Amino acid sequence: MATRFTLKSVATLLDVLHFAESHAAIAVPELDIVVTYESLREQVLAMADALASAGVCRGDRVAIALPNGLPTIVAFLAASIAGTAAPLNPAYPYEEFVFFLRDTDAKVLLCPPVGAEFARSAAADLKIPVFSVGMTDKGIVHLHDAPSGKKAVEPTPDDIALILHTSGSTGRPKRVPLRHFNLAVSAANIANTYALSDEDVSLCVMPLFHIHGLIGSAMSTLLSGGTLVVPTKFNALSFWRTVAEHRVTWYSGVPTMHQLLLARAHKKPAQAASLRFIRSCSAPLSSELIHKIEDLFGVPFVEAYGMTEAAHQMTSNPLPPRYRKAGSVGVGTGIRISVMDKEGNELGTNQRGEIVIQGASVFRGYENNPEANARALVKGWFRTGDEGFLDEDCYLHLTGRMKDIIIRGGENVAPHEVDEVLLKHPAVSAAVTFGFAHPTLGEEVAAAVVLHEPHGATEAGLLKHCRECLAEYKCPKKLYIVTSIPTTATGKIRRRAVAAALLDSNA
Repeated sequence: MATRFTLKSVATLLDVLHFAESHAAIAVPELDIVVTYESLREQVLAMADALASAGVCRGDRVAIALPNGLPTIVAFLAASIAGTAAPLNPAYPYEEFVFFLRDTDAKVLLCPPVGAEFARSAAADLKIPVFSVGMTDKGIVHLHDAPSGKKAVEPTPDDIALILHTSGSTGRPKRVPLRHFNLAVSAANIANTYALSDEDVSLCVMPLFHIHGLIGSAMSTLLSGGTLVVPTKFNALSFWRTVAEHRVTWYSGVPTMHQLLLARAHKKPAQAASLRFIRSCSAPLSSELIHKIEDLFGVPFVEAYGMTEAAHQMTSNPLPPRYRKAGSVGVGTGIRISVMDKEGNELGTNQRGEIVIQGASVFRGYENNPEANARALVKGWFRTGDEGFLDEDCYLHLTGRMKDIIIRGGENVAPHEVDEVLLKHPAVSAAVTFGFAHPTLGEEVAAAVVLHEPHGATEAGLLKHCRECLAEYKCPKKLYIVTSIPTTATGKIRRRAVAAALLDSNA
């Protein structure tokens, strides 16, 4: 039976480790490893002590560049206890590691024992100590050559547990500090929304360097006492075999994943018998596809709406017997939702405006960014940058983005960041990046560039330059060479006008 979590029952991420018995906490399918809650807690606290012995204090940033798996979860929890966890995409190229390690002011970097050359090189150049995170064949995670001698100080609810970056439509990524209380409350809100219990088994297919995977899948499951199954990555070929072997009851993914699974199934997989619901977040999915998924897999499909600044989930369509509204992202889940006009006035039912939020899981503001905070925090509300409306039943409907973020398969791509990389090429004099519709990813990345004369550059050469400086998902898949890029009277690039002109002319 599901436990109803309250604000008094959750305070820090230590609360996800409160199950002391031998119940399975984490399963690693590729290695046939199962770790109990008791073992998980011992491993986390031991690594937290090792980090403290290495000089990590409350507030110090512990960068983590690990693939999905048990070591990532142990490292994340340990880092959040000893200092502040700063997970990074292990697939970043060297230049992005340099930026993020420097921007977070990382005290140490945690890497796998083998590989992670770009992360290690960046840390070495920045003189940041690196520790390897290993795991025995019994599922015991540890720091190689772990120092000893100190005990980590137990965190308070107000301590910053996690630092992540979020991309804006202008400027460099912004730092989002999330406190233990934010994360614990968010995990509790998710557990309450779906009535999670120790009988549930969640399959984590989202990256654990994103808030969706960390809180939406991992911490919500552990807080409820359930079992978390963590493969190294999402694999459509082995997905249903893993579901059957571990009797998975739910999973959360992005539309790209759901569409891949739908495309491979012509009838309900026998292995899906244990499922009780499927969750989707990070990007919209059409009502038609939602109905197809429900009809084929025979379980409720619920869309949720989340963002990093709210420690993930803000709204969700409820499970039966409550009503699920197609085309809606559901009702508020533990936080207040409203809609405002440009002047900051709250709007009424079915009036379209900017979505704003309040609640215990919502952060207090970007780190060292007063300009962004002045724009985003108004009258006690956080402006999400998304446009939508609340209907007569208080279900939220998203109608667009007020920012220019490209959402590619659930990954956020800031156009300005890609612009900057293109402009580093000696042949490029101007650049503008935008998204275009993609049948499975939702959106894909495109860019237009103006070249210097003479230039001698080719499309292939420019794309190669992008791949050397950016993660693959951020690289343009269409590149247009143009003679000029329109700007406003104040010199700002008219991003949407460029996109419309180029995409329409090439339709």
